[in-house]
Amino acid sequence: MSTIELEQQISSNSPVLDGHRQKATSLSGKILIGVTGGIAVGLSIVCYPFVAPALRRHCLPFVPATPNQIRNVLSFVKPSNAGSKLLDIGSGDGRIVIAAARTLPSLKADGVELNPWLVYYSRLAALRNGVFNRTNFFRKDLWKFSIAPYDHIVIFGVEQMMEDLEKKILSEASPGTTIIACRFPFPTMKTVERIEEGVDSVWLYRPVAKPISQNTPSPQGA
Repeated sequence: MSTIELEQQISSNSPVLDGHRQKATSLSGKILIGVTGGIAVGLSIVCYPFVAPALRRHCLPFVPATPNQIRNVLSFVKPSNAGSKLLDIGSGDGRIVIAAARTLPSLKADGVELNPWLVYYSRLAALRNGVFNRTNFFRKDLWKFSIAPYDHIVIFGVEQMMEDLEKKILSEASPGTTIIACRFPFPTMKTVERIEEGVDSVWLYRPVAKPISQNTPSPQGA
């Protein structure tokens, strides 16, 4: 028997070597499973804030505003006094809020956004652009967020949610508030002005005071 054949016979009959091979294979498999599982969990944590809105009744996807959209929106923003406040509903990465604060120094601009990563990014972007002290980004559900304190409201909505948004605005916004809808108009609210540019289109609205019912009793002594 040759030396090579002898070594092969010893190797094939050695339970110690087989045990080492099995342990090494088992350890490698466990490491691979652990790494794969960790990556999957990490991706789930990062992606969940982007996917979660789609599970709601109305999905407000993040679609960054184009430079033309920002220009069209700001053309309708005319602060009347130093206390004017703007709210961007579904503020995404904060570019509308930041652009408004940079362009109009007398304006206080806020954004409401459900995705925490976009809220954190917006705050950093505001700091980087020097408007951190004149902007706020709230991680809130827009349906539970009061729009009453604002005299300028910007909305990048989707067609399916415009009817419900119109009801919220008419019930909460003060008469004369500047409402700017982007991409999709409101179903019944009267348009004051509009810019037609395809996906960059914007519509301007100003809700009026609700008429007082004739059945309302007049004050005593009137």
